[in-house]
Order: sequence, then C-alpha cells, then structure tokens
Amino acid sequence: MRSIWNGAISFGLVSIPIKLVNATESHSISFRQIHVSDGGRVRYRKVCELDGEEVPAAEIGKGYEEADGSIVPITDEDLARLPIPTAKTIEIVSFVPAEEIDPLQMDAAYYLAANGATAAKPYTLLREALKRSRKVAIAKYALRGRERLGMLRVVDDVIAMHGLLWPDEIRQPEGVAPEASVTVREAELDLADALMATLGEVEIASLHDDYREAVEAMLAAKTGEGFEPAEAMVEPAGGQVIDLMAALESSVRAAKASRAGGSGDSAESAESAAEAEVTPIRGRRTPAASAPAPKAVGGKKSTASTGTAKKTAAAKKTAAGGKKSTATAKGAAGTKAGARTGARSTKSASAAGAKSAGTGRASAGGATAGAGTAKKAAPRKRSSA
Repeated sequence: MRSIWNGAISFGLVSIPIKLVNATESHSISFRQIHVSDGGRVRYRKVCELDGEEVPAAEIGKGYEEADGSIVPITDEDLARLPIPTAKTIEIVSFVPAEEIDPLQMDAAYYLAANGATAAKPYTLLREALKRSRKVAIAKYALRGRERLGMLRVVDDVIAMHGLLWPDEIRQPEGVAPEASVTVREAELDLADALMATLGEVEIASLHDDYREAVEAMLAAKTGEGFEPAEAMVEPAGGQVIDLMAALESSVRAAKASRAGGSGDSAESAESAAEAEVTPIRGRRTPAASAPAPKAVGGKKSTASTGTAKKTAAAKKTAAGGKKSTATAKGAAGTKAGARTGARSTKSASAAGAKSAGTGRASAGGATAGAGTAKKAAPRKRSSA
C-alpha cells in the first residue's frame, strides 16, 4: 500500500519512524456530469480571473483572502517554517480508556507502518504496551495543512490511528430530542429487550452494499442487452397510529421465526408483523361507529307498523291472561269478580283477534267479513281503553 505521509511517533523520548497508509477505501460508484442533449462530458476548468486562461495544476498555489478581497500568497515553505512540533511527528500526549472517546469524534482511519528495520523494536514495544494496558493513545499530528487530533489503538498486529475531530467541532444536539413528554412502560422495555436478544449478533463481514450491487446490475444491463427500470413500490402513507406493543410483539415473533425457520417462514412472519403493526388509537371511536345511521325513507310507515305490532302483541298477551283468569274463575265456583274479569278478557281477545284478521286482510286481500269485524273491533278497543 502506498504511504501518504512519512514521519515519526513521539513516545516520550522514544521516536518511532513510521509511514501513514490509508486504512479505508471507497467502493461507491461515481458518475460523470454530461450534456443531456448530446451526451458530451461536462468538465470543470480552472481559469484565472485576470487573464481568462486555464491554469495547470503545477501553477496553482495557496492564498488567503482578506476582508477587502485581496489575496495574500502562502507557500509551502511558509507553512514548513511554522513552529509546530507536529509538522512531521505524531506526538502522543496521553493514554486513556477507549470508553472515554466519543464515537462522534471519529474521522478517517489510517494504518501506521514501521519505516525501516530500526523502527521494528520500538514499534512492537508501543503495540504491546497498548495491548496490555487496554488503553488508547491520544496524539496530535499535522496533515494536509492543518494540525489534527488522533487516537492510536491496536488492530491485530498493527497500530491504527483514527483521526479525531476537535472537541469544539462537535455540535450540541439542541432541538433534536423529542420535545413531547413520553413515558415508556416496563412491559415495552421488556419486549424491546426480548427483541434485542432474539436478533442477537451479526457477522459484520456478511453485510454488503445492496444499493451499489443494484447500480452495478443496472450498468451491466444498460451496456448489454438493455435495461428496463422497474417501478418502485411506494407504500401509501396512512394516518393510522402504530401500536408500539403490538409492533414489538410481532417483531419478536418474526425474529424468532426467521432464526428458527427458512426464508419462507420469515417472509410470512414479516408480512404478518407488518399487518399487525398499525392499529387504531385506543379509546377513540372509529368513523363508522361515530357516524349517525341514516334515516329510512318512509319512516311514518315504519312507526305505524311498529305500533301495530306492539298493539297486537299486547292483545295476545291480554288474551292469554284472559284465558287464565277464566280458568281461575271456574275453579273458584264462578265468583262475580272472576266472571267480569273473564268477560272483559274475552272481549279484549275478540277485539285483538278481529284486528289481527283485519291486518291480514289488508296485506293479503282476505275476506270482507274479517275487514268488517276489524272496523267494529277498533272503536270498541278504544272505548274500553
């Protein structure tokens, strides 16, 4: 691997010559800007504002722009003469536990390689000291025109250095946390713990960039047989509220099925979990239940029919009571009170029967005699009442 910086690690009075090598690389696919109408490539040219001519990279230097717009030229010799001890040295300032480093400060990563045979012994000494202490080294170094902060740690048998942001470069998370007061129940925390335990750990090496693979497949299809982009499945955004407990329970079931069964079982579990996640708000009536029922057309007829049915049911009940009263009166030697009650009950039964016959004739076109009896029975019913 090609080194990008040569210098030394200053470890007290020990100096370790090292080479700085990039520890990461980008696999993202880059695109070029083109002219849409003819496909020609669009390039950025560095042109001098004074003469309007393009300037090659060898003739481009540094300069500082003042408030009035004037430029102060700065050369590499000017920067090299600055009294900075870290210009060519990674100066270790302290050793701290790794837990004290905020991951927000993490920046680019580098490998530190021993530069020459004489550097092997002090390099190994520092590596083993970091291993045994289980600490990381905080250092200052200069790279690409500015002084930086770094963290040295051991990766396998190599010392790696992570560039760190300065503490004043970390922004405070003001206005980021939810402003509403939310209470999390113990049952919800228990389900979250169960979900975390069910998902378990993952092999980091097994993770890959799905987006990059899709772009590569698209490019291969475009340069080969042709490419037809598939329509993206966009799920409609609904106004329903997620029931957190149901979502957690479904997630736990889906995770257990995914780890225990095959892909088909996990797909079905994921589908059922997606269906169970969205539920109405508790305590709120649904629109169908809260909306009033529409009035039926011809409500008067319905009311009249209901009234007729009630009267018929009452008449039948009265008739049944009349028969019972008559039987009681006969069994009690036919007292006058029982006779009168039986007579009244008999009249009520006759009136109810006549009215029922009249109703049947009106609906089915029955006999005329039934209609006459119903007409005479109706006024008697009202006068007795």
